[in-house]
Amino acid sequence: MGRIRRELPPGDGLPLVEMGRNLRLARLRRRLSAACLAERAGLSRSTLHALEKGEGRCSIACYFRVLQVLGLEEDLGAVGREDPTGRRLQDEALTRGRRISEPGAHSPPGNVPPAT
Repeated sequence: MGRIRRELPPGDGLPLVEMGRNLRLARLRRRLSAACLAERAGLSRSTLHALEKGEGRCSIACYFRVLQVLGLEEDLGAVGREDPTGRRLQDEALTRGRRISEPGAHSPPGNVPPAT
């Protein structure tokens, strides 16, 4: 049974194209040939060229291996670190249906300070 190829809709691959350009620039800055980087990353030259073009057929493992060779693997760890949408959704879920009271307005029983 053959693999199903799923292409990205037009326009959705733009971040991959930008990332591919950035990988190519990083390779050129280090004065590495495509053949050398592909060999060090354990990829074929055609796969490396696909990565650098931003084609959507490459696995995240291929990107990671190239980033490792370039010394940029920490960049992959930054994906999703800042998540403003997720934080907003989380905050909405935490406050939905609850009344927010002022701090100290409701003290648990037993923690009432003695009257003076």
